[in-house]
Amino acid sequence: MPNSVSAKKSLRQNLRRRARNRMGRSTLRSQIKRLRVAVAGDDATATEAAFRVAVKSIDQAASKGLLHKNTAARTKSRLAKLIAKPAAAE
Repeated sequence: MPNSVSAKKSLRQNLRRRARNRMGRSTLRSQIKRLRVAVAGDDATATEAAFRVAVKSIDQAASKGLLHKNTAARTKSRLAKLIAKPAAAE
């Protein structure tokens, strides 16, 4: 347990930040999961919409520092490749 006033404040701030980061990371993972489900469902319009939402969420997470910019780029690239694969098979 923190003893000084500044340590107590720091603990409160860290708890708030942790909750915010967990919520943002959970939302991001849900968006990516929705995209993967849409790709499996073979619905092109739903896939495109889910991809746009997922990429926007990834970019926002990277800009807020939730993800590293290279991690965000790698994830977007893999998702784009996932979408392109069924289209190439047709």
